[in-house]
Amino acid sequence: MNNNYREQPTGPFRAGDKVQLTGPKDRLYTITLVEGGLFGTHRGDIRHDEVIGKPEGSVIVNGSGVEYLALRPLLTDFVMSMPRGAAIIYPKDSAQIIVEGDIFPGARVVEAGVGSGALSLYLLRAIGPTGRLDSFERREEFAEIARANVISHTGRDPENWDIHLGDLQDELPNAVTNGDADRVVLDMLAPWECIDVVADALVPGGLVLGYVATVTQLSRFTEALRASGQFAEPQAWESMVRGWHLEGLAVRPEHRMIGHTGFLVTARRIAPNTVLPSFKARAAKNNASDADLAIWNPEHLESRKVSEKKLRKTVRVAKASAESKLEQPE
Repeated sequence: MNNNYREQPTGPFRAGDKVQLTGPKDRLYTITLVEGGLFGTHRGDIRHDEVIGKPEGSVIVNGSGVEYLALRPLLTDFVMSMPRGAAIIYPKDSAQIIVEGDIFPGARVVEAGVGSGALSLYLLRAIGPTGRLDSFERREEFAEIARANVISHTGRDPENWDIHLGDLQDELPNAVTNGDADRVVLDMLAPWECIDVVADALVPGGLVLGYVATVTQLSRFTEALRASGQFAEPQAWESMVRGWHLEGLAVRPEHRMIGHTGFLVTARRIAPNTVLPSFKARAAKNNASDADLAIWNPEHLESRKVSEKKLRKTVRVAKASAESKLEQPE
C-alpha cells in the first residue's frame, strides 16, 4: 500500500482532473480536463488548455468574457452528481453514519447494499488504507456502477474493498469470519431478516447501524433487535439540514431544506450468552395482528424502480468515467 497516496489531488490542474466550474447565477458545471478539449455553453467556450496548469481556485474567462471559478469538486459534489443506478444515501446521512457509527481508521466494516457507491466512498475514506470494507449487493449492475464510481473518484480500485454479489444472509458467513467485523451498516428493505448473521459476524461491543425509510421498517427492525437478545437497547433518530441565505443583513433560513430522507438505528453487540439487565419499565404488550405485520414485508414497501434501459446507460457512463480516471498519468 502506497502511504503517499492522496485521494484528492492538489496543486495545479492537470489533464484527467475533474474540475467544477461555477458560472453566472452560481450554476455548476463539472468537466474532465483533456488536452485540446473544449467546454461549450450558450455563453461561449472554455478551452481545457486554458485551465490545465492553473492553480486551483483560479478564475477562467471564456471566449465571450464570461468568468468561471475553477475548483476540484469535493467528495460531496461528486456524490451528488455521479451516475446512479440506485438511490444514494445523502451526505447528511453518510455523515451521521460515519460519526454515530464510530467508523474509525483500520476498522473492518460490512455494508449492505452497495447501491451506487455513495456510502462506500465515505466508508473507504473513514477506514483508511489499513481498514477493510466488505460490501454486499444483490444486483450485479448496481455493483458495477458502484465500483466504477469509486474508481472514477479515487483513481484506483481499492485493494481493501470487496463487493460480494448475493443476499447478505447467504454470503456474509462465507466472506467474514465470526466475530471479525467491527461495524455493520444495513441499507436494505428488510434488515430484520439479517440480525442473526450480523450478530455472528460482529465482535462483542461491535455496532450494527440500520438505515430505513419508513416508520414501519423502523419499528420492526428495533423490535427484532430487542427480541434477538444479542444487542443492547437500540437508539433511533433522523437528521434534517436547513441552509441559510446570507447577504448583508438579509440573513434568513432558506425556503427549502433537506428534510426526511431516512431513519438511523444503532445497537451494540453484547457478549454471547449474556442476559441484559432490565433498565426500563416493561413495554406494553404488542397486540399487532398477522395482517398488521404483513404490511412490513419487503413486497409491500416502496422501492424506486429503475428501468433496464436506464440502468444499462448508467453502467456505461460510470465505467467510461472510471476508465478515464485510470488512464490519467501519475
